[in-house]
Amino acid sequence: MVTTGLERLIQEKDLQKKIMGKVAYLGHSASVDRNYTIGVYHLKNIFKDRLIKFLGPQHGLFSNVQDNMVETKDFVHPYFKLPVLSLYSEIRAPNDETLKDVDTLVIDLQDVGTRVYTYISTLGLIMEQCQGKDIKIVILDRPNPVGGEIIEGNILEEKFKSFVGHARIPMRHALTMGEVALYFKKYLYPKVKLEVIPMKGWKRNQFFKDTGLPWVNPSPNLPTMDSALTFVGTVLFEGTNISEGRGTTRSLEIVGHPKIEPFSLLDKMKGDFKDWQLEGFTLRPMYFRPTFQKHQDSSCGGFQIHVTNHQKFRPWRLGQYFLKKFRQELGEDFQWNKNPYEYEFEKISIDLINGSDKIRKWVESDFGQKELSELENKDRLTYEKLRSAILLYP
Repeated sequence: MVTTGLERLIQEKDLQKKIMGKVAYLGHSASVDRNYTIGVYHLKNIFKDRLIKFLGPQHGLFSNVQDNMVETKDFVHPYFKLPVLSLYSEIRAPNDETLKDVDTLVIDLQDVGTRVYTYISTLGLIMEQCQGKDIKIVILDRPNPVGGEIIEGNILEEKFKSFVGHARIPMRHALTMGEVALYFKKYLYPKVKLEVIPMKGWKRNQFFKDTGLPWVNPSPNLPTMDSALTFVGTVLFEGTNISEGRGTTRSLEIVGHPKIEPFSLLDKMKGDFKDWQLEGFTLRPMYFRPTFQKHQDSSCGGFQIHVTNHQKFRPWRLGQYFLKKFRQELGEDFQWNKNPYEYEFEKISIDLINGSDKIRKWVESDFGQKELSELENKDRLTYEKLRSAILLYP
């Protein structure tokens, strides 16, 4: 059984004593203990009047805001009688007003192990703003739901840094939130005051299903443990006009488009899976009708990705393969998303998601898996060496 950083803070008085002065708490709806009690209750009970404010990331403190670039506003919580300040509104980095009177900032966010998931970007911006200030950051660590061993995807290129790409790490980075913080401190923000309260009992080869902990959506469109794993690949479709299943009950496990006939497309793809080393999943041909966002109220043909072997499944590779195949199948009906994406108005979204324009060019080319592997593995050994220096869990 895994014990999270939050649960250790609740149980261990010595850890509570390390959190000094006035306290701010950054959490969300998945910041719960094993009994589903949300962290804001515990922080209020432990620190009482020393807890002076809550902070909320993208989707809000209670994860009730649906979509990208839909902002949350500051408010005073009617039950806790404390200000809730948004880090996804006019600002995404905390300003002096946000940090006013704060001595210790406690961060308790359930991340999902993918570079583009914005909670680690929020963490990085907080660390950047707290450098040189007399503010201590304390991370209450939680499991990486997609495991701590398997690394996937290319390293982000510097010129594609954005709110969905804060640092030069791969798409599936195999770090916990606490380890990401240590990585940022060692290589980006060495002057920040940081302490990580690690988990007990977590092993690097564990997926969330192995932890014994309850799953609560860390954002509105990740309804299941498996959706955190498929997200590594299906998030790519935010950069296209292909539906990633938003507006269905299994978002980011489902992909499709009104012009796709899924049964015949599956027949065309089956022969590729062995050559592309794609295994550990089953594709179920299906039709679905999104209730909002892309192709709202239109019948789409596509697939639900059912994970059958978590250790063998490589969602990033499957997602890139899908992009190429869907583009070939749809022709002119396949389009890259040209709308502003996470407050970037010049670069197109797929390049921001990929952290490079080279993979989009690969999708548009006749190149195959060999060239994709070359893009994925560039600078991988350097990352693995940097990562090995900060790991909390052997």
